[in-house]
Amino acid sequence: MIDAIIHPMALVFLFVFTHFISLASSADPLAPALYVFGDSLFDSGNNNYLPTAARANFRPYGFDFVDGETGRFTNGRTVPDFFAEFLGLPYAPPYMRLRLSTPLTGLNYASASCGILPETGRRLGKCLNLDEQIDLFEHTVNKQLPKHFKSTEELLQYLSKSLFFVSVGNNDYMSNYFDHKHFDTSTRFTPEAFAQFLVDRLAEKFQRLYNIGARKVVMYEIGPIGCVPSFAKRHEHNGTCHEEANQMAKDFNDKLHVMLQNLTTSLQGSIFVHNHAHWIGYDAVINPPKYGLVDTGNACCETWSNGTSGCIPFRKPCPNPNANYFFDAFHLSETVCNVLASRCMNDTTACTPVLNDVIKM
Repeated sequence: MIDAIIHPMALVFLFVFTHFISLASSADPLAPALYVFGDSLFDSGNNNYLPTAARANFRPYGFDFVDGETGRFTNGRTVPDFFAEFLGLPYAPPYMRLRLSTPLTGLNYASASCGILPETGRRLGKCLNLDEQIDLFEHTVNKQLPKHFKSTEELLQYLSKSLFFVSVGNNDYMSNYFDHKHFDTSTRFTPEAFAQFLVDRLAEKFQRLYNIGARKVVMYEIGPIGCVPSFAKRHEHNGTCHEEANQMAKDFNDKLHVMLQNLTTSLQGSIFVHNHAHWIGYDAVINPPKYGLVDTGNACCETWSNGTSGCIPFRKPCPNPNANYFFDAFHLSETVCNVLASRCMNDTTACTPVLNDVIKM
């Protein structure tokens, strides 16, 4: 295996982000708490406690993570982990592990294989769809957090300063709309209608979060799903990106942008940040050296089904996991997670508005 040749810009991202982390860790946290919602890209171990096949609590997952195989679907840190470091907060622990114990620094409700729609992910077992995740957050706010605050006003102030990170919608395409064997979604919706349907349902859930107390929400758009090995290798057979799927993701993201702007305008005191993960992810696929990557089309770990599945348990990964874009056939390596987090800090082409400005609001 050829070692990755690190592009100067990749070094800049790493240096700047490490500098931010150093500053944050040497002072008070930049936000009181970090709350996480979504799917396997953000799951930190909730599915370990659910009856599902969608788990990552075994090696080689966690190969480069300080705590080993925690249930994160990557070799190291996830995007929320990098944000926690920047904010000077502990990693948000999975809600299902703590249940009754509620740290004031935040929780992670994300659940692998689930999505915006309640039926997405069911065929793999139990997962927490976005409504269920918000139900658990509402329970946290109504039943668990109040004992830590002197008044409702103090609790609401804490929530208004906390940050909420969401990555969801990928599975509604990958494991629903494109899964013709188990779902008839593609026969009931045109791509345009499905994108609008998803965005409308997501808007309802963001309204719920706002009603509970969330004010600063960062939403990651759907990435270039047509480049994911589990999809690209099946549909193109040569591992190149399936551009029709990428275009459908872009259509969703365009509608998402309008929806987030409308929510920010209509919900007093709110800010809904649009993270432009799609173009960054696609750019990293077609320009790998720019991001310190060597392989952007194959899983790093050994998988079943000719490189189109999750990792086979206990097999060694490739020699340099962080030179790969994908760790398994679905999920990102720590390198790509780092880029998707660091670019959001000050780069207006990555986040609108940037996180540094959101923190000060």
